[in-house]
Amino acid sequence: MAAEAQATATGGLAGEMEVEAYRRLFPLAFLERHLRESVRPDARRPAEARPTTVALAAVSSAHGSALVRLGDTAMLASIKLEVMSPSGEAPDEGSIAVEFHMPPICSPLVRPGRPAEVAPVISKNLEDILMSSGMLNLKELCLISGKASWLAYLDVYCLNADGSLFDAALISAVAAFTHLEIPLVSVGDDGRVFTVGGNEGKAKYELVNREKRKLTITNVPFSLTCALHKDNVLADPTAEEESIIETSVTIVLDSSDQIVSIQKPGGAVTSMTTIKECISLAKDRRRKLREILMDNVEAMEVDQTD
Repeated sequence: MAAEAQATATGGLAGEMEVEAYRRLFPLAFLERHLRESVRPDARRPAEARPTTVALAAVSSAHGSALVRLGDTAMLASIKLEVMSPSGEAPDEGSIAVEFHMPPICSPLVRPGRPAEVAPVISKNLEDILMSSGMLNLKELCLISGKASWLAYLDVYCLNADGSLFDAALISAVAAFTHLEIPLVSVGDDGRVFTVGGNEGKAKYELVNREKRKLTITNVPFSLTCALHKDNVLADPTAEEESIIETSVTIVLDSSDQIVSIQKPGGAVTSMTTIKECISLAKDRRRKLREILMDNVEAMEVDQTD
């Protein structure tokens, strides 16, 4: 704020160029000048997350999909179902496979032909959270016990990387599973399970599942990443803030505000008081994200009934 005010005082384009040069040459000092006035370079308060939008059914060819925007960070999640033979250890359960993609278009830091180092980390964390939170009942992905079940391929594509990538990826994954619709299937004479579409297919084949259905989604996990700098806790940091601040913590909570995961990848030692502040912010954020998701689900249901 002080820097912008100074730019206005010095006047016009020259002042703006001076501010931008100062921002690039001394990014930490630029950030700290704002934080002294309890505001961030993008005009947010320290505890304020960026505007978030969710659009369900973003990919028509997928069984479930969602497009999420978290500020300028954008994620596209899609789910495709394939019939597989269940494992011997869990004959009445399906399974999920998660892949997080960062194509070069999402950030100048991602080079063509060189996978982003953070991509496999986010893939693993996403799968761990989806499974450990209890959001999915894998028994609902079973078709014929011991013979056939669904394998849900979840692909999350980062379209624009501007910070808090895991938070945005988790929102898109949860939204895509909320939108997921299990297709109708039948069993052929050769024992092969195949999907059935249209009214003609319903009449022609004997169906394993009589109606298309949604999964029962419980204990929905949402996360909040906080960047920690001195006595400041910055919720939902941008890519610029993440590049400046070395310490961050990601809190994942379920629908009951129970802690699913606390992730702190390195950085300085953090006090329990600061962690508790992050958890408090994550609780407020979880409630807001749930409202955003439910509003979109209800709007889609209204559109389908019209």
